[in-house]
Amino acid sequence: MAKRPNIIPKAPIAKILLAAGAKRVSAGALDVFSETLQDFAEKIAEKSVRLARHSGRKTIKDDDIKLAVK
Repeated sequence: MAKRPNIIPKAPIAKILLAAGAKRVSAGALDVFSETLQDFAEKIAEKSVRLARHSGRKTIKDDDIKLAVK
């Protein structure tokens, strides 16, 4: 299976880890955290789309995302 490109820039990911209290972050940690965030975000997006379609809408609303996260 081919590796997908990361669409989330690494600089903001590093900022998240640093804001959480990390003193330093390795390149490998950034790669893994980026992949994990992207996987999580894609699952939420897919569920949000299903919820909007189920409601007869093409537009995803904030409530769809909030419900998808639960």
